[in-house]
Amino acid sequence: MPLKRLRYPSLDALLARELIREEHEGTAALIRELRGVGARGFFTRAEFRQMCRWKSPRARLLWEKNSPARVRAVSRIALATRDERARMEALTSLAGVGVPMASAILTLIDPRRYGVLDIRAWQLLFAIRSVVANRRGQGFTIGQWLDFLAALRHHARHLGVTARTVEYTLFHCHRKFQRGTLYVQPRAARPRVRRSRAATRLR
Repeated sequence: MPLKRLRYPSLDALLARELIREEHEGTAALIRELRGVGARGFFTRAEFRQMCRWKSPRARLLWEKNSPARVRAVSRIALATRDERARMEALTSLAGVGVPMASAILTLIDPRRYGVLDIRAWQLLFAIRSVVANRRGQGFTIGQWLDFLAALRHHARHLGVTARTVEYTLFHCHRKFQRGTLYVQPRAARPRVRRSRAATRLR
């Protein structure tokens, strides 16, 4: 696992010392732009493209395939339901939208209740024994997202902060404690990848 040995015995202890309350400036601006989406009950294709670009610009050829009508219809279904699994199932029916992307969309629309599920946040939770499956933090299932969401909300309530604040702290703590390569592949299958500015974006 590409993490240094954590000196914290629990997630409570880590958050007590490491909590980051201030959002990244660019992300905060995008959240403000999307503030009306929840009340409106859907998001437009333009808003969808903004959110996808924020999370994963490299997947553009996939998420650009969704038509304005498709985006509007799916987002209405996702935002209307109170069932979190159904919400995730609706969003991941869009082309180019997996569980991490869908979690990012929900986070940008409602950071109080959601956080982004990605490799960094999950690996840190695994290292501190807050989750027990998917050691590498890749190929997430909806069930794993639900576990992640429950953990974020539990600690957010305890600390009086948003779920996004907890997730953002996990993301940055992983960067702080990381060692080696983030994405681990079998040696024979490791391609030489040219790093881009998009791949090193700040959240």
